[in-house]
Amino acid sequence: MAVYISEPSHTFGEYLLIPGYSSTDCIPDNVSLKTPLVKFKRGEQPAISLNIPTVSAIMQSVSDDTMAIALAKEGGLSFIYGSQPIENQAKMVARVKSYRAGFVVSDSNISPEGTLEEILVLKKKTGHSTVAVTSDGTEAGKLVGIVTSRDYRVSRMDLKTKVKEFMTPFENLVCAPDNTTLKEANDIIWEHKLNCLPLIDSSQRLVYMVFRKDYDSHKENENELIDASKRFMVGAGINTRDYAERIPALIDAGADVLCIDSSEGFTEWQKIVIQYVRLNYGDKVKIGAGNIVDKEGFFFLAEAGADFIKIGIGGGAICITREQKGIGRGQATAIIEVAKARDDYFKETGIYIPLCSDGGTVYDYHMTLALAMGADFIMMGRYFARFDESPTNKVNIKGNYMKEYWGEGSERAKNWQRYDMGGSSKLSFEEGVDSYVPYAGSLKDNLNLSLSKIRSTMCNCGVLTIPKLHKHAKITLISETSIIEGGSHDVMLKESKQIIGS
Repeated sequence: MAVYISEPSHTFGEYLLIPGYSSTDCIPDNVSLKTPLVKFKRGEQPAISLNIPTVSAIMQSVSDDTMAIALAKEGGLSFIYGSQPIENQAKMVARVKSYRAGFVVSDSNISPEGTLEEILVLKKKTGHSTVAVTSDGTEAGKLVGIVTSRDYRVSRMDLKTKVKEFMTPFENLVCAPDNTTLKEANDIIWEHKLNCLPLIDSSQRLVYMVFRKDYDSHKENENELIDASKRFMVGAGINTRDYAERIPALIDAGADVLCIDSSEGFTEWQKIVIQYVRLNYGDKVKIGAGNIVDKEGFFFLAEAGADFIKIGIGGGAICITREQKGIGRGQATAIIEVAKARDDYFKETGIYIPLCSDGGTVYDYHMTLALAMGADFIMMGRYFARFDESPTNKVNIKGNYMKEYWGEGSERAKNWQRYDMGGSSKLSFEEGVDSYVPYAGSLKDNLNLSLSKIRSTMCNCGVLTIPKLHKHAKITLISETSIIEGGSHDVMLKESKQIIGS
């Protein structure tokens, strides 16, 4: 007969944290939100950690290269959506990796015989105002000059004007040899009041460009998530169909971590994909899997070799899997059970596998609850879809600005791979909706406010790190009347304020 679980399936809104003892050291400035992204052995450090416990969802309406750059600046990570051609996804990953680096390989190049019109086209395409002029117009050609926006005035020049007529020629440039260190390069930039410094080899061929803005950006975003080469880190979503072609392209483009994007992860399909990665790349390539909602699902993916495991089925704002199929579980209950399985697995094997809470996060305090219940980081879609940096249109609906937001299981996304059951390559029925979310402004301002709430709540709980929160948090189940009591009641509000959740 069927297995019947008598315990109700609970959501975040049914729980509260009970304050713990707070010492004088428990102030938000002392809180560390650093958290592991991939598995590691007892006594060792994870190969990749996040500086804040948030990642953006693998969705067309959320995670492109613009979102990835903005979130990496704040210390988090985006997973570039995989429901697009392999070449397009790889280009997005490559743009993130090349956006901020100590030594940048120039991707804006032109020959001296090019025209002002070509400069403007190149600038529109790349968004870069600095263009290297090389003998053959390639990134590795002999450097003969540089063009910046200060070298031309479109209103007073013929678009057919040759680049060689208005560029800053090589003899007027300050350059450095290609073995110059980053510190030395930045010193030269400051000494000569430059915006960029070309690094050339003994044959005058362009090797790298070092930009002042990268130094300034790092000082403004000291929490940014960067790799050993000082490039922003970025993840990428994959499916269980074209993984053998998609994964090599994403790795070549520089992806730091992969994640199987699926509504249900307790399947042989995911095991096959993980085995492919291990066979071809060993442990060098990191890959997350999911989604699951119970201990059996966790142990399956842990034994398969997943580097992190996502929890959540049907809890997303645009997900209607529970409504359509009648499967899923309350997010809080799912995390509590899976976290216990993770801890048991760690005690037995000495391997710690980070957990990602994916879905069910409505308000900011739900993030802290997810972490307290055992999640190491949180994946969010609706939360990030509201910001300027998401790839969707901002529209005016009845006087209010909104952002478009649709699920990967919607007809609009046509991401049938996410719901792969091994059958024909089509979406039989929708498991997501096409919708709008309230426009909220910039990612930086909103995310910093949410993180401030997490830090403050952790201090109330008497802890300064996420592992300590896992160990010492006290969580209570509340009644319906407690929920009512927790909000404003028995008063007339002077004005209505919208509470922005995730």
